[in-house]
Amino acid sequence: MSKDIRIKKGLDIKLVGVAQKELDNAAASTFYYVRPEDFHSIIPKLVAREGTHVKAGETLFYNKSIESMKFVSPVSGEIVEVQRGPKRRIDAFKIKADVNQDYVNHGAFNLSGKKAEDVKNHLLASGCWAFVKQRPYDVVANPAITPKAIFISGHASAPLAADLDFTLAGKEKELQAAINALGMLTAGKVHVGVGKGSNSVFAGLSGVELHKVSGPHPSGNVGTLINKIDPINKGETVYTVAAQDLVIIGELLLTGKFNAERVVAFAGSSVEKPRYFNTKIGATLDSFIYKNGVEKGANHRVISGNVLSGKQVGEEGVLDYYSNVVTAIPEGDDYEFFGWNKPVFDKISPSRALTFSWLNPKKKYDLDTNTNGEHRAFVVTGNYEEVFPLDIYPMQILKACMYKDLDEMEALGMYEVAPEDFAVTEFICVSKQPHQKIIREGLDLMLKEIG
Repeated sequence: MSKDIRIKKGLDIKLVGVAQKELDNAAASTFYYVRPEDFHSIIPKLVAREGTHVKAGETLFYNKSIESMKFVSPVSGEIVEVQRGPKRRIDAFKIKADVNQDYVNHGAFNLSGKKAEDVKNHLLASGCWAFVKQRPYDVVANPAITPKAIFISGHASAPLAADLDFTLAGKEKELQAAINALGMLTAGKVHVGVGKGSNSVFAGLSGVELHKVSGPHPSGNVGTLINKIDPINKGETVYTVAAQDLVIIGELLLTGKFNAERVVAFAGSSVEKPRYFNTKIGATLDSFIYKNGVEKGANHRVISGNVLSGKQVGEEGVLDYYSNVVTAIPEGDDYEFFGWNKPVFDKISPSRALTFSWLNPKKKYDLDTNTNGEHRAFVVTGNYEEVFPLDIYPMQILKACMYKDLDEMEALGMYEVAPEDFAVTEFICVSKQPHQKIIREGLDLMLKEIG
């Protein structure tokens, strides 16, 4: 059974440099990194120390608040450095990978006769629980809370996003195993959103409530799916899992091995030949970006994630724990004299004032990182509501976060949002306000005071 969800509000940002459906193997990285900052709100407690040899899937650290929640190494090798920041904060584990990989073997996990608690304990012990997030707060899920439903987006609508129909092809067994296990964690349904008209691998799976999604970005965000199907009220929780992370969970259940391999789209106008690569979580990006014609030291920005909500990492950066796309676009550090006072044909905007992108809706743009303006107080234009499909007032909730009114944040629907839901409003903001940062700080405050 499937249901259609048609999103009318939003903005499709068509950029040059979409990854072609060609799959190559990235060169094996010498070093891999795991950064606790990827797991928001987690306070890490060290298990593996410098000089320790670990297997792939072996515990590096656990969550101080929930000691059963473990975070593991994506590869086998020697921990050559535990990088620290202020107040001895753990910033990263640097692991020199073995030539021949060795895995912790948890054994195949047969769901027959198992209970929800058994599934949770297995995912926690193996490190796969890190892929299970929750709303509210958009953090790694608290295993003590039973969700009313589980949401998965199999439709990527962000600019230059990886094509999930391509990256998940041939992974039916792993996906089904993960769906079967996750379905035991809730009395509700496992909701999956897929692109309308796409040949999604999820369409052939059992145990899911399928929803065919269409419309402009952010139609592919899991937050949009939640809002249109089963909004979150106070006291309620839902789990969310990224589509490619299901493959890692499923493989663990079937084989007993934590396999951190991931198909990553390398895209953007700075890439000579954008395409897909087989790599691993935590790999250094230089293992594949230079073989794509990206000039070393050139004036471009390398992002782990998509251009709207990804993290700037640079050429020497690493693939973070959750990203399945790496983007390279020109750095926007040049300015056009009186550029604000001339008609614009090479930039995208929802407004028809001075910007003429509406004349050619199918055109792809070669955009850089220039914000084309400076930070200023909020200007009330009504543009946010035109691109924000959730039944929430975006301007009001942003302001409530800024003046830290917990009651107002709660009343306005803060429980179901995540920073990525405000990526498009941030993109079109004439005031150049950091919407995603504002929402993240608001969620952190709620987690601390209410959580």
